[in-house]
Amino acid sequence: MSRLFQSLIGPRVPAEELAAHRVRYLAPTLVFMAARVLLLVSLFLPYWRMELVAPQYPDGLFITAYVNHLSGDVREVDGLNHYIGMRPLGEAAAFERAASVWMIISMVLLVEGAAAIHSRWAVLLALPAVTFPLGFVADLYYWMRTFGLNLNPEAPLSSSIKPFVPTVVGEGGIGQFKTYAEFGPGYWLTVAAAVTIIVGFVFHRHAYKTLAHRLAWPTGARA
Repeated sequence: MSRLFQSLIGPRVPAEELAAHRVRYLAPTLVFMAARVLLLVSLFLPYWRMELVAPQYPDGLFITAYVNHLSGDVREVDGLNHYIGMRPLGEAAAFERAASVWMIISMVLLVEGAAAIHSRWAVLLALPAVTFPLGFVADLYYWMRTFGLNLNPEAPLSSSIKPFVPTVVGEGGIGQFKTYAEFGPGYWLTVAAAVTIIVGFVFHRHAYKTLAHRLAWPTGARA
């Protein structure tokens, strides 16, 4: 095994060392496994929800966003948005929705790879999963801002509605319409996965940095 490759993957755990400290070396693997499960489960749950309330809709209209599709009263909301010049919701984040499932599966595989890397380079493999919740919020805000600030000037109510940025989370609205938006359980599972991965690296560092020093010590002594 070349020195460069060994420095990338980190030290391998000797059988006698694993037998003596099994919990120490299993801990990061189990924590990373839990993070992978959280990411996979998030695929089936809503990431974002919005309720729109207006006098003509006393029961409200609801939009639910999963990572790869929208559900709920999408057609009705698109009809209302047409009057103020906003593009249909289905046109937002088309690439992200098409690629999202494969992106999350890729992150799961990268976190699995991080569990097999016993060096600091494992952080790079897990970085996409750790930063994914922030990326989701940034992407959602980008599309909300893009749609809200680029209204069609030829829309029926264009003269009555000025460009605006829809509220991503919390209460918002325009004119007589009120909106209430919140993150869904799928999104919070990705946050939990990111926190779990960070915790996993605490165990990872404790196990493999200690092992690296221990295995390198005899060589240093002979030198």
